[in-house]
Amino acid sequence: MPRPLAARMRPRSLDEVVGQEHLTAPDAPFRRALERGAFPAALLWGPPGTGKTTLARLCARAAGLRFAPLSAVQSGLKDLRKLVPPEPGDGLFASPREGVLLFVDEIHRWSKTQQDALLHHVEEGTVGFLGATTENPAFHVIPALRSRLWLLQLHPLAVESIETILRRALADEERGLGGRVRVTDEALGIIAGLAGGDARRALGILERAAAASDGVVDPVLLRRLAETGDLHHAPGGDAHYDTLSALIKSIRGSDPDAAVYWLARLLEAGEDPMIVARRLVIAASEDIGNADPRALGVAVDALRATREIGMPEARIVLAQATTWLAAAPKSNAAYRAVDAALAEVRRTGALPVPLHLRNAPTGLARALGHGRDYRYPHDHPDAIVEQRYLPDELEGARYYRPTDRGAERTIRERLRWWADRLRERDR
Repeated sequence: MPRPLAARMRPRSLDEVVGQEHLTAPDAPFRRALERGAFPAALLWGPPGTGKTTLARLCARAAGLRFAPLSAVQSGLKDLRKLVPPEPGDGLFASPREGVLLFVDEIHRWSKTQQDALLHHVEEGTVGFLGATTENPAFHVIPALRSRLWLLQLHPLAVESIETILRRALADEERGLGGRVRVTDEALGIIAGLAGGDARRALGILERAAAASDGVVDPVLLRRLAETGDLHHAPGGDAHYDTLSALIKSIRGSDPDAAVYWLARLLEAGEDPMIVARRLVIAASEDIGNADPRALGVAVDALRATREIGMPEARIVLAQATTWLAAAPKSNAAYRAVDAALAEVRRTGALPVPLHLRNAPTGLARALGHGRDYRYPHDHPDAIVEQRYLPDELEGARYYRPTDRGAERTIRERLRWWADRLRERDR
């Protein structure tokens, strides 16, 4: 059997990688470090089909290292210790000069104990190490290991990048389809949209469509493939991200009719309802926030209910949540607040916690001044007291600015009333 088109078309050099230029461009910090021989232990984080395994292989090649892959799905501590023995001096990594790169795919599937086994070797540099995960490392990679790795995030590929990869496969006579099939521009755009940012999926769709064609792949053929369940989205340009974007923007624009229409389009096309439900949870905080604090609860309940009951009944749950969110008052104040605070942290670094706010569980901590002069708000009228809660350098900074819409009007008035009360006490 011939190798799948996606396997044949894997990039052979960093210059062939499409869509991850923040890592692979000649001036990208990671690539510069790689080519200068300062190989950094790193973690590749991104959704399926964005090139994590391919990039790991290319990193080994660019750094002149031998590639030693492990799958966390199929391998455990026993397999790891064959490569990385507990005591240095034998095994594959007897010396870093042997020039081997250990690559652990799906590392989030390893337990804490299994991940712990890597710590010493990564810290001492006896292992050239790359891990890959599709899950958020903050939740699935232990902090001790995560702190020793350079986190490299890979993004879903843009439609334009997918189209570039498809055209390359169509033209490549050695590894690709070599001009044996013609794909119309409209069909190419449909395939790129259907891929949902996943190059492997796009090449799989192209390969199946080419095999089913009489030499031409057009929207009519793609529609017929969709009817057999081969494609998850109906053709006609309704790309995965475009349709999800239309749903979220209709909710943000307070149009429940449009929002439920785009929801129906997604479900009818075979979209995973959990993807839709997760997007509703994000919209509840990003676009509604404290203007209607109930919105997040509605969305989370919809997520849980969708997981428990599945389709087709989950369509009703999702419709209820979608119309509620679309009809709710809107505010992005929480979204703007956290981004402003993150920008402050990145600008000013880890400013010290004021002494009066520090935890004081021990006598030593109290002797060092932790918790001293802290004023307990409940001991004061209205449970508010004039007290500094930000670091000295940030006194007076404001990040959260509630709007005058929905429940945020009450929040804004409460904050203003508190400020007025404190000023009255100072007089």
